[in-house]
Order: sequence, then structure tokens, then C-alpha cells
Amino acid sequence: MNPLQKITRQSLLQLMPRTRKARILSAGAAFMSMCAFGAIGVAPITPDAADMPVKSIEQNLELPNLADQIAALQQDEQQFIHEERIRPGDSLGSLFNRLGVDDADAQKFVRTDKTARRLLSLKNGKRIQAETDEHGLLLSLRATLTDGKSGDARQVTVERRGEKFVAIEAPAKLERRVEMRSREIQSSLYSATDSNVDGGSMPDSVVNQMIEMFSTNIDFRSDIKRGDRFNVVYETFWLDGELVKTGRILAGEFVNRGVAYQSVWYEDPVTKQGGYYSLDGKALKKAFLKSPLQFSRISSGFSMRVHPLSGKWKAHKGVDYAASTGTPIRAVAEGTVDFAGNSGGYGNQVVLKHWSGYSTAYAHMSRFAPGMRKGSKVSQGQVIGYVGSTGWSTGPHLHYEFRVAGQAQNPEKFKSLAQQPLSQAELARFRMAAAEMNHRFSLLAPSGNAMAAR
Repeated sequence: MNPLQKITRQSLLQLMPRTRKARILSAGAAFMSMCAFGAIGVAPITPDAADMPVKSIEQNLELPNLADQIAALQQDEQQFIHEERIRPGDSLGSLFNRLGVDDADAQKFVRTDKTARRLLSLKNGKRIQAETDEHGLLLSLRATLTDGKSGDARQVTVERRGEKFVAIEAPAKLERRVEMRSREIQSSLYSATDSNVDGGSMPDSVVNQMIEMFSTNIDFRSDIKRGDRFNVVYETFWLDGELVKTGRILAGEFVNRGVAYQSVWYEDPVTKQGGYYSLDGKALKKAFLKSPLQFSRISSGFSMRVHPLSGKWKAHKGVDYAASTGTPIRAVAEGTVDFAGNSGGYGNQVVLKHWSGYSTAYAHMSRFAPGMRKGSKVSQGQVIGYVGSTGWSTGPHLHYEFRVAGQAQNPEKFKSLAQQPLSQAELARFRMAAAEMNHRFSLLAPSGNAMAAR
């Protein structure tokens, strides 16, 4: 045998698998490889797209009839919306001219209708919107008015209905927003609030609320110094992207001479009673105002005296405040109207029930404020009536009584009484609200490490 053949045969035998299973697997793999090479050999070659023939197709498209479309549009009545702001010295005629309104009947209606005439009281800068047809005839006129006393916003709308106009007044649907401001005092409180360091100044109504909120701890005439800072969270109400009014302060923090004072507004969803509290739930506002009149003098205190009408020496179980007729009378605390009417010698009188057996009485009123009826809720500082001289009175004044369990007491003994504390259930709900406001304070912190408070 040829040695080369011997060596080759021995090498091939060494390469062959030794077991039957391994030889079957090896044979299967060899067969699949041969099939793969065969498929490659017979597969067609895809032609190049550049070598393929190109066929051109031409087709005429019919254009739309623009004249018919224009004629159809002209048959429909065109409506236009114009918006303007009230300018100094504006008259109804000049305003209508800028709004594109050419309608004598509309002018007459706005001048004579009681509701529509309210549009003439719009202040400078306020927006008014008009919808007209292509001939300038008024289709609708709309503006939002804000009551300066209550802050309520109402929308007045004038609409054309056939050949006549109607005026509609309804509460405006306002968007409520919560704004946060932070300031550091460099010269004065008002210069800090007027600055635009964070994109906008603070309304004066918010500043006044803040002063009232912290006035029991800070004398804003003498205690404020450079470097003091404050954070405030408050409500604003908007309509169509325009600020309509500013609401209540929801939380405030004032750092005066290194001492931080914090206050959070909380209104219990069950009792509907609200007030300002510290973060630990202690009431900040006194339970009773010092006086039911904002500006007055005491003409007769809680003591023995000679009665001005009977001439007899007897106890005067109240405090008399001298004031002119019509001076507003304020509720000294939150409560419920227990009586409102004529009460003999007391004349026109309102009696309010407060918490824990406290009640207050206000006598000799000239008239009552709207809504004063038994069972009505009143808030602290709300006007309940006006000074007069009804009943047994020698001149206009307010007779004010402070009662405990129905017995008249000297109100001077209760002037520092704290507000009614929160119950355990109220305190639990308050802590959730306070936690949110405390987080907002951390976001306004000057250190910039606000995220750590989350």
C-alpha cells in the first residue's frame, strides 16, 4: 500500500465520529450545507432599478369652480368679533366706533336699559367684546364687571334677538389660580411688593391682608428692617387670561429680625368655619375684635351710671360708642344671627350667638345690613348694621353688650381671648393642609435647597 494512502486513510478515520449518534448528526449537517450552496446557485439576480423601463402617464384634472365657492360664501351672513379696552374719556359712541358697531338702536338700548347701562361704568383698561354683522349691526356685547366691595365678578351681555335687544347679567365663571411670591426688604415693605423680581408685583390687597395677618406679632411701622423677607401664597381669579380679582392669602411667612412667623388659612370642610392658624394648629386671630366700630370713642362704659332718660342710678350693662348715623357696625366674632328686629328700648337690635356660650348684642341701629335674619351665618368683621338712634336713645350711638351664658359681662375682660381651638378631627384635616403650605414655603426658600423638603 502506498504510504501516503495509508496516512490519509488513518487521518480520515481519526476525523470520523466514533459513536453512531455523532455520525448521524455530522451527516445531517453536511446535507444541509449542500442544500444551501445549491439554493445560492439557482437564485435569480434582481435587476437594477435604473435599468427598468419608465412609462409616462398624462391625465387632465378638473379644477374646482372658485366662482361658485365665492358666491356661496357671499350668500352667508358674515360675523365679526372685535375686542377693545376702555380708554380715558371714552364715550359710548367712540367705543362703538372702535368696536366697528354702527347701530343707533344698540346705542339707545345700552343707554336706557338698567342692566346694559352697567357697561358704561367700566373702568379704564377693562376689556369689552362686540360681535357684529358685515353691516356693523350689533349681535352681542359682553364685558365683566367687578364689585369693588364684595369682589364678586359678574358678566353683563347684550344680545340681539330679532329686532330687539335683551341684557343678561350672570356670575362670571372665573379660573382660580394659586400664586406664590417671595421678597426681601431692601428699603420698605411696599417697595419690595411693587418690584418685579419674579415676573410680577403683588396687589395692594394682598399686602394689606399680610399686614393684618402678622400685626399681632410685628409692628410694621417700626419693626421692619433691611434684610427681612417674606413668602406669601394667595388666590387670583382670571377670565379669558385677564386678572379679574385677587382672593385670600392662603399662607404667609414673615422673617422679621431673624424670627419666622407663619400663618395658614384653614376652612374646615364640615363646619365651614375658617381662620388663620400657626403650623401647629394654634389660632392666630383673637376671638373678638376690640370694637364693633372701626373709628369711634366710648361715651359710656360698663359701669354704674345715671340713666339719661329715667334719671335713676343703675348699672349700664354694655358699652356705648359715639358715632354718626350710618356708621357701619361690624360683628366682633364669627357666629349665627339669633335675633334681628325691633326690641323695645333697644330699638333695632341684632344678637349674635358665638361658640362656648358667648353672645354679643348691638342696639339702636338705624337699619340692618342685607341678609340679617335668624340663623344666618356671619364672619368676623362683617357689617351687620349701621349706627342710629332707635329705641330709648338720646342721640346716635351704638350700645354694645358682651354676654356669657346670657349674662352681660365687661368686654374688656375678654379682649385677649383666643379663637376657638380646633377639635381633634379638625386638627387632623388641618395638618394635611398645613403640610402642603409648608412645602410651598420650602420651594420659596432662598437657599435653593427646596427639594430636600419634599
